Amino acid sequence: MLRSLICTFVGHVDHGKTSIADYIRETSVAKREPGQITQHISASKIPLATIVKLSQGLIDLKKLRINSLIFLDTPGHASFTNLRKRGGSLADVAVLVVDVNEGFKPQTEEAIEILKKFKTPFIIAANKIDLISGYRSSKGNFIGNISKQHDLVKQALEEKIYKIVAKLSVFNLNSERFDRVDDYTKQIAIVPVSAKTGEGISELLMVLVGLAQKYLEKKLEIDEKSSGQATVLEVIQEKGKGTILEVILYNGTIKEKDSVVIGGIDQAIVTKVKAIYQQQPLRAKYELVRDATAADVLRISCTEVENIYAGMPIKVANKDLEKIKKEVQSEVEEVLIETDKEGIIVKADSLGTLEALISLLKEKNAKIKRASIGNITKKDISEAKAEKKELNKIILAFNVKQLEKSDIKVINHDIIYKIIDDYVDYVNSLEKEIEGKELKNVSLPCKILLLEGFIFRQSNPAVLGVEVLGGKLKVGMKLMKDGKKITEAKSIQLDGENTNEVDKGKQVAVAFPNVMVGRQINTGDVLYSLINEEEFKKLKILKKYLSKDEIEVLKEIIEIYRKENPLWGI
Repeated sequence: MLRSLICTFVGHVDHGKTSIADYIRETSVAKREPGQITQHISASKIPLATIVKLSQGLIDLKKLRINSLIFLDTPGHASFTNLRKRGGSLADVAVLVVDVNEGFKPQTEEAIEILKKFKTPFIIAANKIDLISGYRSSKGNFIGNISKQHDLVKQALEEKIYKIVAKLSVFNLNSERFDRVDDYTKQIAIVPVSAKTGEGISELLMVLVGLAQKYLEKKLEIDEKSSGQATVLEVIQEKGKGTILEVILYNGTIKEKDSVVIGGIDQAIVTKVKAIYQQQPLRAKYELVRDATAADVLRISCTEVENIYAGMPIKVANKDLEKIKKEVQSEVEEVLIETDKEGIIVKADSLGTLEALISLLKEKNAKIKRASIGNITKKDISEAKAEKKELNKIILAFNVKQLEKSDIKVINHDIIYKIIDDYVDYVNSLEKEIEGKELKNVSLPCKILLLEGFIFRQSNPAVLGVEVLGGKLKVGMKLMKDGKKITEAKSIQLDGENTNEVDKGKQVAVAFPNVMVGRQINTGDVLYSLINEEEFKKLKILKKYLSKDEIEVLKEIIEIYRKENPLWGI
């Protein structure tokens, strides 16, 4: 049999994810939420009769093979990543909601990265077309309404859609307005909609159902007699019932009194199902049932579920208990990272968010020593403090509590992209700090030209006009000519004022002790900073801190030394 299609809504805050779902299920969840921003993940079963009714004749009930849709509305991509199962996302398909007037926002881009990571097929709902200047809303579908608009309105919409197309191309994704898509396997469909008026909702549902039946049929096939497999959506405290697990059952059947294995932090948790509450279509009400078959939205009452987190896998285990325990825990352990190598500490509130955070950090080449679920503990702080490298003395955390104060750097947010951005900024500023410390006692590459016609004093000390050809000239810098130390920059004047250092391209007056113009030095001479072999080897290690022109000057210095000693610096 074919199970229900699981569809999740993702996108930037306030772009209309919940409003679109509200229109379809004829509810008003968005208006009840604080600031009309979704605070909790929600799942809704949409029966086929509702889908057909809203499709306005675009979907033929007789041709439908899927039995219903499950819509998942998320307060952020963090919740979307909770919808995980081994090998990818629990969601069969996603709707990326974009405000057609505002375009892409940071969370929109983050959503795309996560959808790509989980290999989740998606379509785009270009929402709020009713707010386009001059747009005239009326009942009916989008194609019927757009043909009635003024040419300037049509042009405005086209421009906004092609901005979305251009943005998607940055992610190497091809896209087009849904009615102009040639091949749905190669192009992402963009459906213009209005959650307020309902325009485009019929086409959105048509594209969703059509894609599912044409390309996802094999994925939706299940054996209803097989042991149930589910993912924890949320852990809820309910009056009179205690700790309840809200889950998505995506395969097989689960029954009252079944033994189940749930993934844990340290080891798999074995427990029994005390009660099953099944969500009723189009309502947030749950009714007590004896069993349920995939796909379904359930609330399960079990014993010993205090240490369970969102995103954890659940499997019915009435037989082969030890084998299933190993399978479930290996699924958890493929996300958790525990090594003896150097790196940062990463914490998150669920398995899915941890997985997404790790993936994005690896793209930034971050080294991770340990990644786990739960609050920031004394152990986490001690481990971070013990790291040898300053860059690793940091804890990155998603939506968890810090149980103990510490001077260790902690970045803790409830938006994944904010954690990544803050981490990158922190690393960049710390590297600059380290660069200053590391390079403080090392002679840096510098190249200067003694200018013709600018001899202010011949000796004691000699004072000449100088142009800095590369690097920085600093007071006290030792200088060489033809590979031999000849003098140093005793003092530097720029526009009659003393200064400690000058950059490439500047012309200044410099005092050189222990030399006489016409003997040891002459105008037209090129002098280089004096760098010994030990300093050169250190500069090789710190090469990333040098500017391009400093690297070029260093190459010239190497050539000078290797004329006499081919093995210099090797």
